[in-house]
Amino acid sequence: MSEKTLEEYVNCSFHLAMNTLEGKWKFAILYVLLDKGTLRFKELERAIPDISTRMLVKELKHLVEKKIVHRKAYATVPPTVEYSLSEIGQSLRPVIDSISNWGKYYAEKVNA
Repeated sequence: MSEKTLEEYVNCSFHLAMNTLEGKWKFAILYVLLDKGTLRFKELERAIPDISTRMLVKELKHLVEKKIVHRKAYATVPPTVEYSLSEIGQSLRPVIDSISNWGKYYAEKVNA
């Protein structure tokens, strides 16, 4: 299979969404920010068990680049940075809620 171009992804909304949100940690980051609101980097890191600092930095950069997460840096020593969901990120609430509800349903069926 050949790599899709940006134009091909734009013409297929499902592939565009999956390409934007792919990976193990993005939904965990989105879930925490939806649940807790604006967080500093270390607060976010503590809220997501098992994520490495390097991976959190990488995933946050991607989400900021895609305009899903807003990054606000303050000119303090040491630097203070806060992360929150942008308007686009907030629009993922029904998706995250649906995935959470499906997870509950799945757990009930598997454990029954």
